Amino acid sequence: QVQLAESGGGLVQAGGSLRLSCVVSGSMLGIDALGWYRQAPGKRREMVAVISGRGIRHYGDSMKGRCTISRDNAKTSVYLELNGLRPEDTAVYYCNRPADTWRSDSWGQGTQVTVSS
Repeated sequence: QVQLAESGGGLVQAGGSLRLSCVVSGSMLGIDALGWYRQAPGKRREMVAVISGRGIRHYGDSMKGRCTISRDNAKTSVYLELNGLRPEDTAVYYCNRPADTWRSDSWGQGTQVTVSS
C-alpha cells in the first residue's frame, strides 16, 4: 500500500509561485510514474503533470508552461513548481500514481492552493 502526503499549498496572489511536495511511502514495488492532479470546486479532477521513473515529463494543457514537475527518487518525493498563478488555478492539488487514479481510495488529502486576484 502506497501512502502519499502532499504539502506546500497556500494562499498566494495572482502571478505568484508555489512549490508543492509529495512524499511517497509504503510499498515501493512497481512505482514508476508519479503525477500531480488538481480538482477545483464543482469541477472534475484533472491531470496537471506526470513524470516517469526515468524523468520524462508530460503536462496537461491547463498549466503547461507555468509549472514544472520533478522527482527525487532517493527521497521518494515528487515536486510541482507553480508559476504565474491565476485565480482559476485555485484547487486542491493531489499527487498519485497514474496507474492508481481510478481507485477512489488511492487519493490522499491533497494540498489546497488558493490564488487571489
